Amino acid sequence: MDELVKNEILGDLYAYYGQLLTEGQQSYFEDYYYNDLSLGEIAVNHNVSRQAVYDNLRRCRKLLTNYEAKLHMQRDYNEIEQKLTVIADTVAQDKHEEALLKIKQLLGTMRGE
Repeated sequence: MDELVKNEILGDLYAYYGQLLTEGQQSYFEDYYYNDLSLGEIAVNHNVSRQAVYDNLRRCRKLLTNYEAKLHMQRDYNEIEQKLTVIADTVAQDKHEEALLKIKQLLGTMRGE
């Protein structure tokens, strides 16, 4: 997988689960992925070794992917977004009864019915 795609996926996961990381982990993650700082720059800023930064970022990546594997927030959001797009297209085609049925189905799915 392309590095840019991996970073985008991690950024999305961070948007969902970043608050579950410690403040230090959040700081390292944001410095590396959002502020585009190198491991060395982050190490100097936090007065730690480059290896400590690397290990912390690796731990963050693992935590974020584990949270998604268990909680499925991103997956569920993407599924809901796709279904809403289909509903919007159905409404645009003046198929209102079909759209209402799809809305009811979506709400039932969200309630676990």
